[in-house]
Amino acid sequence: MANGCYEMNAKMYYASDCDLSYLDGKTIAVIGYGSQGHAHALNLRDSGCHVILGLRKGKSWDKATADGFEVFTVAEAAKKADIVMMLVNDERAAQIYAESVKDNLEPGNAIAFAHGFNIRYKQIVPPADVDVFMAAPKGPGHTVRGTYVEGKGVPCLIAVEQDATGNCRNIALAYIAGIGGARAGIMETTMDIETETDLFGEQTVLCGGVVDLMQCGFETLCEAGYAPENAYFECMHEMKLIIDLINRAGVAGMNYSISDTAEYGEYVSGPRVLPHDQVKANMRAVLADIQDGTFAGKWIAENKNGRTFFNSKRAALAKHPMETVGKALRDNMLWKDASSSSDAALDAASK
Repeated sequence: MANGCYEMNAKMYYASDCDLSYLDGKTIAVIGYGSQGHAHALNLRDSGCHVILGLRKGKSWDKATADGFEVFTVAEAAKKADIVMMLVNDERAAQIYAESVKDNLEPGNAIAFAHGFNIRYKQIVPPADVDVFMAAPKGPGHTVRGTYVEGKGVPCLIAVEQDATGNCRNIALAYIAGIGGARAGIMETTMDIETETDLFGEQTVLCGGVVDLMQCGFETLCEAGYAPENAYFECMHEMKLIIDLINRAGVAGMNYSISDTAEYGEYVSGPRVLPHDQVKANMRAVLADIQDGTFAGKWIAENKNGRTFFNSKRAALAKHPMETVGKALRDNMLWKDASSSSDAALDAASK
């Protein structure tokens, strides 16, 4: 970096670098039909790929069948497939792999992931004679599907963990092109780096940091006597508007779009709320827990022990005024638009 300019070091791929013919004649088994699973399966099918689903009997099975897919048990799908894409929750993936996938992989097959957690922390250790890659859209499933339908795409990360066939990267690039990622851009990384940075971002900024910051702001205004509806608008609703501006034009572009008063407040009050040295020290401690496996160990243990802490925190959050007030406001505003099935599903999740 010199004179404020940054030269891109990461390897990027685009549509011209991807050849969907690497998926010709291959059967792709998508394991899971949730947020990412439905998006990958639908996008791949619309791109001309042969897709089957591996699921347990239940709502997802019925939904996938209604959407016109061939649906099998996970073991059956894994046995029929050339590429197995694991799109179940991190905490369920290792057991599903051990019980239904591991013994059905054949030499030359590929097993793929949208997140590196189980590979990074060795909860899943594939055999040496199969390709292992990551195709990770940097967006939720409803966005992956929605942008594809619009003729666009969500940026993706690619990682080749194990190249048993010599064609793993080409297959991975073709897969990402099939879900629409090549329309936006594909950045090369490793599964270790993706896992560690993804967990760090979620915990310190995107989920843990932002949610706690919004909650503190909401509570501070309410405790000072302001109406909770005003507190919600100022500390929560407008967060999306600010992030949309940053996504489009960076922080400088966001500052250009807001008032000078707001920008001045950013400079003088932001560091008072989040003192840089202390915040970064706390973040380094979180990162250390991610890097040495402490966080992963706690999360794995939490799932083995009934999720007592996790469930209690989720229940408490659902009862917090910022959630109940926010729901009431959203239900009475005209900005709601559930015109697409993906938006409708997202709205239903907040009920």
